[in-house]
Amino acid sequence: MDEAAAPTPSRPPDGPPGRADVDALVARLAPRAKSLIVTVYGDALQPHGGSCWLGSLIRLVAPLGLGERMVRTAVYRLSQDGLLTSEQAGRRSYYALTADGRRQFESAQTRIYALPERDWDGRWLFVLLTDDAPAPAREALRKELAFQGFSALSPALFAHPAADAGTARRAVAAHGLEEHALTLEAAAGDAAPLRPLRRIVAGGWALDAMDAQYRAFLEAFRPLGERLRAAGPPDAEAAFLLRVLLIHDYRRILLRDPGLPPELLPTDWAGTRATLLAADLYHRLAPAAERWLAATVATRDGPLPPADPGFFRRFGGLERAAR
Repeated sequence: MDEAAAPTPSRPPDGPPGRADVDALVARLAPRAKSLIVTVYGDALQPHGGSCWLGSLIRLVAPLGLGERMVRTAVYRLSQDGLLTSEQAGRRSYYALTADGRRQFESAQTRIYALPERDWDGRWLFVLLTDDAPAPAREALRKELAFQGFSALSPALFAHPAADAGTARRAVAAHGLEEHALTLEAAAGDAAPLRPLRRIVAGGWALDAMDAQYRAFLEAFRPLGERLRAAGPPDAEAAFLLRVLLIHDYRRILLRDPGLPPELLPTDWAGTRATLLAADLYHRLAPAAERWLAATVATRDGPLPPADPGFFRRFGGLERAAR
């Protein structure tokens, strides 16, 4: 064969990850447009003010298989859901997070970018509703407490062994149920046997299914970690795309994880390994990904502003990795 006619590989087989890896993950994960744009806003845009020109957003996600029409439809639906609001400036449309969208994203990020907790003090948090709590507000609170990892022990009693009391109380207040709900803390005690506690947990939370999802995440992203450690980071665009896919798949699982203390989890719980892998990959991808964002995104007020301080606290601290 003529050497000039030989195909030229896009990267060495043992080189840094690139677009071929992005395409393989997109094929494997098959992300939906609306959900993927939620990930882009939550992971990438919110720390920089949460606003983006629609044209920039289209350019960011095009390599992930989202065409212009799909992006326009997704942001319209997110606007209808109350998560995004639009502003017109000349012929350009800018989409930003609403106040409610920002609140929901901030609540989720507290969980997504946390490292595993090591110690549990034996305390449980309970939310008890009165019988006359309004049905619509009760159902809305049930959904939000489930999002926070609570298990419904009865239609009026929700429990979690490690939830944040302040977050739960804010949820109660947000749904106007201060006169219909009690938030109570109780301690199991140092001498409490773990076996009955684990049986309570096994009955209240679907941990086997959650563990299987974490194992699938590890199978999908462990090879990326090996490549990054061996060959270094990819180019800026590929780093951004890989970071989006990483967090998209991780948050999909993590936000269904009740966040139980290690003492109450099954032996060889895959969630701990998945969090450590996600943190490692995020640290390695963040610097180049941030450069791509700064070079690509325009806002109503001009270039993308710097990330807020909260961004640099993700996964134990990104100060060295992303500045």
